[in-house]
Amino acid sequence: MTMWTASDSTPETKQREQLTGTDQLDAYRVVLFNDEEHSFDEVIDQIIKAIRCSRSKAERHTWEVHTRGRSIVFAGAMAECIRVSSILEEIALKTEIQTS
Repeated sequence: MTMWTASDSTPETKQREQLTGTDQLDAYRVVLFNDEEHSFDEVIDQIIKAIRCSRSKAERHTWEVHTRGRSIVFAGAMAECIRVSSILEEIALKTEIQTS
């Protein structure tokens, strides 16, 4: 009978560890900042375009940006964060990519 301890890893775990690097984890996030230049509808539409979410989720992010000054609208790999950030910035929204 084989006994496994918490420090033992399975072949599947070892393979997953080899395939994942920092860029593959949700190690980065896109923060959207409030501004006084865009309407709620403009921001909502751009969030939907950038993160491919429902209108309801985009409205929640927009309200958070409005009331708190910022919202983490996306978390993921760096390449995806760059894609999301660039779409948001198409209409001159202010974003920042941060490490988690």
